[in-house]
Amino acid sequence: MLYQAYQFYTNATAPARSFAQFGLNAIAPFAAQLNGNGGTIRHYAAACELISRSTLTHTRPPYGIKSVRVDNRDVAVTEEPLAKTPFGTLLRFRKDIDVAQPRVLVVAPLSGHFATLLRNTVETLLQDHDVCITDWHNARDIPLSAGRFGFEDYIDHLIQWLRVIGPGGHVVAVCQPCVQVLAAVAIMAQSGDPAKPRSMTLMAGPIDTRINPTKVNELATEKPISWFESKLISRVPFPHPGAGRRVYPGFVQLTAFMSMNMERHRKAHLDLFKHLAEGEIEKAQSIKTFYDEYFAVLDLTAEFYLETVSWVFQEARLAKGELTWRGEKVDPRAIRRTMLLTVEGERDDICAIGQTAAAHDLCTGLRPHMKRHHLQAGVGHYGVFSGRRWESQVYPQVRNTILAMD
Repeated sequence: MLYQAYQFYTNATAPARSFAQFGLNAIAPFAAQLNGNGGTIRHYAAACELISRSTLTHTRPPYGIKSVRVDNRDVAVTEEPLAKTPFGTLLRFRKDIDVAQPRVLVVAPLSGHFATLLRNTVETLLQDHDVCITDWHNARDIPLSAGRFGFEDYIDHLIQWLRVIGPGGHVVAVCQPCVQVLAAVAIMAQSGDPAKPRSMTLMAGPIDTRINPTKVNELATEKPISWFESKLISRVPFPHPGAGRRVYPGFVQLTAFMSMNMERHRKAHLDLFKHLAEGEIEKAQSIKTFYDEYFAVLDLTAEFYLETVSWVFQEARLAKGELTWRGEKVDPRAIRRTMLLTVEGERDDICAIGQTAAAHDLCTGLRPHMKRHHLQAGVGHYGVFSGRRWESQVYPQVRNTILAMD
């Protein structure tokens, strides 16, 4: 009944949000004319805006990357689907240039948010690379007839999409899919697949969660997998296209994330009210932009979520050498010609120091000069792949790794 209760609450509170939006539309032209710190009208408009925004969305926000700077000029960017399944799209950001650039697959996490969370990651990479991304679909919009989508199916998608990109490509994984990417590259190396990537960058991913366990790791291991299935899995209600599909709802994951830093989110919304009331439009827009993305949630299929919790966080199968794919043992030692770069954040409270670097101990088939590690000082989890330090300090490491093998 979890999803039904959420849907009932969303429907029940919709009139209040609509009324607040009506009030905002009515008062906004007057509030915009006020100077100084606002007064009653501006405070009322700010309150209406916060109420109207107090909901989640379940539709992917736009990437909004219209152009990018390449060789000191702005070039147009268009989105081009290269392959599609019911569960995801291989999306290319095509640039209006004639020069060939290294082909890079950015593998986005499937953990409650859309791939647009990596907008800044993609935009930065686009300066020097031909970039594609795994644009995962919302499970609540995928009909039951499409079948299951589990951990092994995720790996299947990565292998097929690397083949679409073709030999000579590179892969960059962010957060949760570092495990699946390492597994996919190992499988391709084991079979001698010509499309195996030339470089593999793993950023803030849970390769071995037994190392420096975080609060996230502890939450995943303190309960049996049966508890997660009985308490956190729900069926998509009508009238959504995926009605009847068992999912781990995105709103549950968002609640878990927010509970870890509730004071920070409370302060952010107080600051938003203050900026709106005082007419500080740019400051307010910065907060609104973040939460427009943060409150866009994506449901995961139940089988993918439960297998990830069990195989990655509870059993550490890849780290222990126990992971299999379609009955075949996954052996990272088979990777010999794909350069490895791991990136970690000093203050990462989701994927702690050492968990991603553990990939180096697994990839024993790589010579020392084919392994690199970067520990980014002063950043948490999101700072590894987004923001000022990502652009100025982490990205050069990624770019140089790709350049060395291209």
